Amino acid sequence: MISPHVHALDRSTAPAAVDAVFAGLSEQSRYLRFHAPMPRLTSAFRKRLIDIDGVDHAAVVARIGEHPIGIARLVRTGLGQGELAISVVDRWQRQGVGRCLLTALAELATRLGYAELHGDVLPENTGMLRLAKRVFLGVRTVRDEDVVRVTYPLGWATAALTHEEVLEDLVRW
Repeated sequence: MISPHVHALDRSTAPAAVDAVFAGLSEQSRYLRFHAPMPRLTSAFRKRLIDIDGVDHAAVVARIGEHPIGIARLVRTGLGQGELAISVVDRWQRQGVGRCLLTALAELATRLGYAELHGDVLPENTGMLRLAKRVFLGVRTVRDEDVVRVTYPLGWATAALTHEEVLEDLVRW
């Protein structure tokens, strides 16, 4: 396990971080992150990834020294809701970077007033599904056609889970 330096991205630091992290992803990691083959970032897609305002589109980056090794982002999708996404350079996967990024992103989302995070994960991305379960206590997962929808109420300790939902989680995991 490593302890990268994790901090918020802004418009000035996002371009270099996005380029570095994308370059460090294998073809398989890109597919799992973007849900499609992604041999390169198109200029339009890159522009969306670096257009960070710190509120409706926020992100955190993990660094080892000056080298970006992962990014987690949050995009507002509704009142108090945000979609999350994460990328960790292949060389640094399964070393605690994802945990650091998701923890920092949840803290940032809470400060920004988000009440719930969600994301779509490909069913074959078992590493991401396990990570979400470990980092987000109380996470809900629902299979929705060709993805697994992961939902995490940020105030999970005060969230109203039904008895049936708790039993379903115990049986499923």
